[in-house]
Amino acid sequence: MIPKEIFRKIRRLDIRTNKVVKDIFSGKYHSVFKGRGMEFTEVREYVVGDDIRNIDWNVTARTGEPYVKIFEEERELTVMLMVDVSSSGEFGTATSMKRDIALEICALLAFSAIDNNDLVGLIMFTDKIERCIMPKKGKRHVLRILRELLYFKPEDTQTDLALPLDYLNKITKRSAIAFMISDFIGEGYEKAMAVTAKKHDLVPIVITDPRELEMPGIGLVEMEDAETGTTVLIDTSDPQLRSKFGLNVSEAQLKREKVFKSIGVDKIDIRIDKPYIDELIAFFKKRAARY
Repeated sequence: MIPKEIFRKIRRLDIRTNKVVKDIFSGKYHSVFKGRGMEFTEVREYVVGDDIRNIDWNVTARTGEPYVKIFEEERELTVMLMVDVSSSGEFGTATSMKRDIALEICALLAFSAIDNNDLVGLIMFTDKIERCIMPKKGKRHVLRILRELLYFKPEDTQTDLALPLDYLNKITKRSAIAFMISDFIGEGYEKAMAVTAKKHDLVPIVITDPRELEMPGIGLVEMEDAETGTTVLIDTSDPQLRSKFGLNVSEAQLKREKVFKSIGVDKIDIRIDKPYIDELIAFFKKRAARY
C-alpha cells in the first residue's frame, strides 16, 4: 500500500505542472518536437525538384531508373525520461533538493507529452539500471511514473552516466526524445552520448546546487561524499582552498560544455536556487526558432 502522503504529492504535482503545461508549454512542445520524427512509407520515381538526398540507391540500381524514398510524419513521438537517482541528488542548500527539482521537471515534460498524445517512458539509474518503465500513453501511466520517482528507493548510490545511454539504445528501436536529467558529476560518458545523440534527440538537463559552484568561507566543515560515504574535514576559510575549488568547478564545467558542443546536443542548465521554468521556456523558444 502506497502511503497517502505519496498520493498527496502526486496530486500537487499534477495540479501545479498541468497549469504550466496548459498555459505555456503545450504550443511550444508541439512546435519543437512534432514533425521531428519521420518514418519511411514507400518509394516512387524521381521527378525534377526532388531532394537527391532521398534517392533510394538500392532501388535505383535494381531498376535502372532513379527512385526516391517517401516519408510521413510519425503520428506519435516517444519521450524517454532518464533520471539520475544516485545519492548526489539528495543534496540541496536552497529551498529544494536536486531530486525534487528533477521530479518536477519530469512531471512537466511527461504531462506535456501526453497532452500531445505521445508516449512516455522512464529509466532510473545509478551505477546500474534501477528501474525501467516502457513508453505508453495516458495520464494514468504518467501518474505511475511520478509515483515511482517519488516512492522508489534505489539500491546503489553511485553514478554511471554512460549506462542509461547504452541501455536506451538497446531497448528502443524507434527514435525518441530523450531527456537525461542529472547533475552530470561523472566522466566516461562521452562515447555513449555521441552514439545516442545520432539515434535520438538527446537533451541533457544539468541540475546544480549553488554550493557546488562556490565554497563559502564558514570555517571548519566536515564534508561527506553522498555517493561514496567518504568524509573529510576541510577549512573553508582558507582562500587558497576556495580558489582551487572554484578552479576545479570551472574546469569541470568547461569540459562538460565541450563534450555537449562536440556532440551537438542542446543542454538545459538548471540551478535549484532559481526558477527552472525560465530555463525550460528559453530552451523551448530556442528550439522552436531553429525548427
